[in-house]
Amino acid sequence: MKRSLAAWAVGVVPITSSAALVHARGAAIEPTAAAAPAESTSPSEPAPSEAAPSEPAPTGDAAPARTDGKASGSVTVGAAPRGHARGARRKPAADTDAMQGNSREAKRLRYKQLPWIRRWAPQRNTGELGVFGGAFIPSEQHDLYDPITRPPEPFWRVGPDVGVRAAFFPLRALGAEVEFNAMPTRLRNLTNDFAFVYGFQAHAVIQLPFYSVVPFFLAGGGLLGVRSHLLVLGKDVDPAFHYGGGVKVNFSPVVGARIDVRNIVSSTEALQNSGAANVQVLAGLSFTLGRKPPPPPPKKPPPEDPDRDKDGILNKLDECPDTAGVAPHGCPDSDGDGFRDKVDACPEVPGVAPDGCPVKDTDGDGFLDPDDDCVFEPETKNGFEDGDGCPDDLPPPVKEFHGNIQGIEFDFRKDTIRKISRPVLDKAVAVLKEFPEVKVNIIGHTDNVGLPEFNLDLSRRRAEAVKKYMVDAGIDPSRITTEGRGANDPDFPNDTEENRAKNRRIEFEVTSVDSSGTAPSTSPARTPGDGGTPPASEPPAAAAPATKPQR
Repeated sequence: MKRSLAAWAVGVVPITSSAALVHARGAAIEPTAAAAPAESTSPSEPAPSEAAPSEPAPTGDAAPARTDGKASGSVTVGAAPRGHARGARRKPAADTDAMQGNSREAKRLRYKQLPWIRRWAPQRNTGELGVFGGAFIPSEQHDLYDPITRPPEPFWRVGPDVGVRAAFFPLRALGAEVEFNAMPTRLRNLTNDFAFVYGFQAHAVIQLPFYSVVPFFLAGGGLLGVRSHLLVLGKDVDPAFHYGGGVKVNFSPVVGARIDVRNIVSSTEALQNSGAANVQVLAGLSFTLGRKPPPPPPKKPPPEDPDRDKDGILNKLDECPDTAGVAPHGCPDSDGDGFRDKVDACPEVPGVAPDGCPVKDTDGDGFLDPDDDCVFEPETKNGFEDGDGCPDDLPPPVKEFHGNIQGIEFDFRKDTIRKISRPVLDKAVAVLKEFPEVKVNIIGHTDNVGLPEFNLDLSRRRAEAVKKYMVDAGIDPSRITTEGRGANDPDFPNDTEENRAKNRRIEFEVTSVDSSGTAPSTSPARTPGDGGTPPASEPPAAAAPATKPQR
């Protein structure tokens, strides 16, 4: 070596070292402290705990960003396959069972629990390998020549620079790296003579260890040499000092890109105590070795207590853990009345407090004993005082208007009430006013002469006409219902004119409202009589006295 080591410190131009790129690359792959909050609680714990944060993983699906430009690379040992660490979008957090074990899929899922910016942060105890290429800008006053041969001539202003690197990072933020650079170039002379410039470099790398994008700084020393024809520059090797910085971007557990710029300070021509600046601009790929995936999340614990009776209530909350029951106590309740069977005096019949048995209805009239004024005597459902649970009979005036009503007549084939009917209707109005609790259903009937549809409609309209008369006289319309039965409910067979006249009638049914809210009929069900074959014409259909056909 012809130049003093003192010349190393003279350079001013920034240096971009390939080794720095590789070194920073490895550091970027180790998970950062910020990216891995669940990092081992012990400072001496190995890298795996540092690599895996314990904080809940994001459920979004973010694709790892790529860096523009070329990248020099590093490789991570034990890393998950690069394809699995990537994803177009982050997906919802995977089930913890799927993330157990060391399968490729389990590792991929664990990586994806971290946001991309922290997913491939640097880890400790990892290595990096890389390749790179770029540009070498030599000093105009370089000292790379054999003084025995001839004075030096300047190199081309810019030449290619390719090389390989290797690094080891015992800490996430600090590592060491070595490089070899090949920089073939030519001299700026009449014959453009070829010269092979090369360098060996070793440096320390300091990097930001928290993210997948890793800025770094490097500094170190090495050798810068040249090999050429004896008549060109000959052979020479000089010591050199270099420094620089750059950034690494990790795309997966293994692969990343790296860019760095550095300044190599070597001896100046013929001056042992001066320095010349040689600039390197490099980009390449890095491959990280030894990266460990985040540790799997804790397995889901088994249920503290199984549901032995399979009733959906855990044993610790189930008062009858070995017998299927219902919420909230988990014990059987066969009748569903809220009293568990073991304390229910009537377990097969729904009941009420205090013993779970139903309230009795001794006389079976629909009125429970506490509400029944006559516990041992059933209510008579006749539309009169039907709310007390006691037997009763209709008052005589009301009885008179229960059943077929004689004396209500209509015009032929019409629903117009004749004047002769007013005394009967006025008396009925008076009775309803005297007994305001009584309700009545008015039913119209016809014989079987004429079309059934016509008879059914006529009977309905006649019942409505009677109701209108009574409402106009002051009776509440809610107390009166109407019904038309046509010829479907005869009192007598429609085989003679006399019987047909009896079947043309108006019927009053006194009704009541029972405990279920329905209005039962007090008249017995009838079976339609033999109506014979209906003739083509329709005779009078109004109710009339039994002894005289209505006209």
